[in-house]
Amino acid sequence: MSIVTSEFGVLPDGSLATKFIIKNRGRSSIRLTNYGAILLGIEMPDTEGVMADVTLGFDTLDEYVTGNDPYFGATVGRFANRINGGKFSLEGVDYTLAVNNGPNHLHGGLQGFDKVLWDYELLDGESGNCVSFSYTSVDGEENYPGKLNVRVKYELTDANELVISYEAETDKTTIINLTNHTYFNLSGGESETILDHEIELQSDNYTPVNEDLIPTGEILPVVDTPFDFKNPKLIGLDIDRVGGYDHNYILSDDLDYDVRVSDPLSGRLMEMCTTEPAVQFYTGNFLENLKGRNGSIYNQRAGFCLEAQHYPDSPNQPQFPSVVLRPGETYRQKTVYRFSLISPE
Repeated sequence: MSIVTSEFGVLPDGSLATKFIIKNRGRSSIRLTNYGAILLGIEMPDTEGVMADVTLGFDTLDEYVTGNDPYFGATVGRFANRINGGKFSLEGVDYTLAVNNGPNHLHGGLQGFDKVLWDYELLDGESGNCVSFSYTSVDGEENYPGKLNVRVKYELTDANELVISYEAETDKTTIINLTNHTYFNLSGGESETILDHEIELQSDNYTPVNEDLIPTGEILPVVDTPFDFKNPKLIGLDIDRVGGYDHNYILSDDLDYDVRVSDPLSGRLMEMCTTEPAVQFYTGNFLENLKGRNGSIYNQRAGFCLEAQHYPDSPNQPQFPSVVLRPGETYRQKTVYRFSLISPE
């Protein structure tokens, strides 16, 4: 195991951002930066042992700072996903947040956790090397209440598992919903879309949304709908029937894995499991002619996201699991992405 650090670039205020590369004994690696606690890339082997990056992203810090960044690899907070109208009430106080996605608040606002410089520490993990990022979000930042101390730890194991662990504490009652927003394409650049990837998502129910992608408050079964992935099927099979996936799936808490995705072209397989109650399955619906890594051009369906999180708009939906964090409590989340190869028939 090894961690290599280098300068990633200079921010507009003159601060230096650092890049980290964690390699395991099998030559797989992840790349990180303390700007936005962003996961810059993941290199995994295909069936021929050829290493390739299985994520979308940019080459330079400047593209993450000033470009049209769709949250590539970002640590998203203070509240991931959408809040209806950018408004919520907590303990009798009304809060108004930035509206940065049509009529809604999205992914923490104008300067969410993906747009700040985090402190960092290099650690020896239980089964691999780690980079631990920490950030203090002051009371009133993006108009959220409470000073929030946040830690996000990335670990790469020799079993090709990427483990992301989150913790947070607050000094005032607040809301929190953290996730990672990596876009995956398991072909490693061999395919321009993920339509031929096969996905199995172990969820019986999802939360339908209105035209602004805000949950209606219903919880509906996926059976006999285009949203049913309980049995493996191609991402592209029903995608046009729903205009692309950007939906919250409710997860069980007793499974070895929650989601399994495979790419027949490369033979790569990725499984995800999480302690969170849901996952947002997103198929890059808003990517359009975006210049990415190594001169790649990303368009719709170039990648997919599996964002482990609580339900969207939870502060305004009391029937959803609570996203409230109080003084004296610790928010914790753990999500694992496990990479391997498709088993031969």
